[in-house]
Amino acid sequence: MRLLPFDYAVRNLGRSRIRLFASVLGSALVVLLVLAAGGFVRGMERSLTVSSDARNVILLGAGSEESLERSQINMSVPTLVAASVSGIKREFGVDYVSPEVNMAVVVRVGDATGEEVQAVVRGVTPTAFLVHPQVRIIAGRTPRIGEYEIMVGQLAAATLGVTESDLAVGNEIWFDNHPWTITGHFAAPQTVMDAEIWAPLTDLQIATRRDTLSCTVLTLADATIEDVSIWCAQRLDLELVAIPEREYYASLMTFYRPIRAMIWVTATLIALGGLFGGLNTMYAAFAARVRELGALQTLGYSRRALVISLLQESVLTTSAGGVAAAVVALVLLNNLAVRFSMGAFALTIDAPVLLGGLFAGFALAIVGVIPPALRCLRLPITEALRAN
Repeated sequence: MRLLPFDYAVRNLGRSRIRLFASVLGSALVVLLVLAAGGFVRGMERSLTVSSDARNVILLGAGSEESLERSQINMSVPTLVAASVSGIKREFGVDYVSPEVNMAVVVRVGDATGEEVQAVVRGVTPTAFLVHPQVRIIAGRTPRIGEYEIMVGQLAAATLGVTESDLAVGNEIWFDNHPWTITGHFAAPQTVMDAEIWAPLTDLQIATRRDTLSCTVLTLADATIEDVSIWCAQRLDLELVAIPEREYYASLMTFYRPIRAMIWVTATLIALGGLFGGLNTMYAAFAARVRELGALQTLGYSRRALVISLLQESVLTTSAGGVAAAVVALVLLNNLAVRFSMGAFALTIDAPVLLGGLFAGFALAIVGVIPPALRCLRLPITEALRAN
């Protein structure tokens, strides 16, 4: 089978610049939408996966296994578990046991008259930085106890719906009818903690009039999850349950599965609209060349060779659009903060997402060439030569 030269397909792209621009733009929009949907789902999955540590165990109140915010446990739990369970990680005389309070509170940014928004505030002690090694301070310092001070994650601005300058070090956030000074910023990339506000544990308990903890997070060394679970079973008075941190966040990922499915369905429906628009453009581009393709058949080129040439044109067009969409996604969408419920996460445009977007563009090229090819090549040569 004799094929048309590849440069024939390349030269045909420049025959109509408007048509070429429309084809490239259509394919770019379809690929960009797929990349945005993939980056959303990927960012959500990674924020729930990276948040966990394989050696961390969370002690929650029995019956509150699916929500840290609803859990309540006794203040004595951190001390008791550190003294009773051997094999908990310990360095320089400090046990890796972090008492924490996780609460959804209403805050105001700037002053007491600002707009009310909900945020997740975590009350912590210095040991929180031991059990959560993902967290690192990137500006300022940690808050001091008794001084109404807090520190914020780098995605907290997206959660609160404000600009990053509104949460600059030295600015204030109001809750509990009192201003809390921002003393530092921390980063916990691709984790749920990146969108939180951290306050000293005792200060948060006083402000919210709470005398219990939400959970205790501990890091295991030689101990196992079974050791901790046995201790919880022995202390029925404390009403505790031990859950591996990864298992807890995996359950959250399962909870958000319908939302991820909805995102993909929405992206697919919009992509189908873009696909049909691209098909219309390609159909108009190829259907006007019926006489040209008939003439090529008289020169001895088979219909299969013509289909391959049309496919080359289509792949070149959609490839240009796909590359342009990938560049836009990497520049504008990658690490873009997205507000979600009372938290936030960053869109993640990584290699798997890029591969999926480019594959969508390639699929558009294959599917887009079929209708016009059938229209142009099903006619007998004599009719094709007489076509207008």
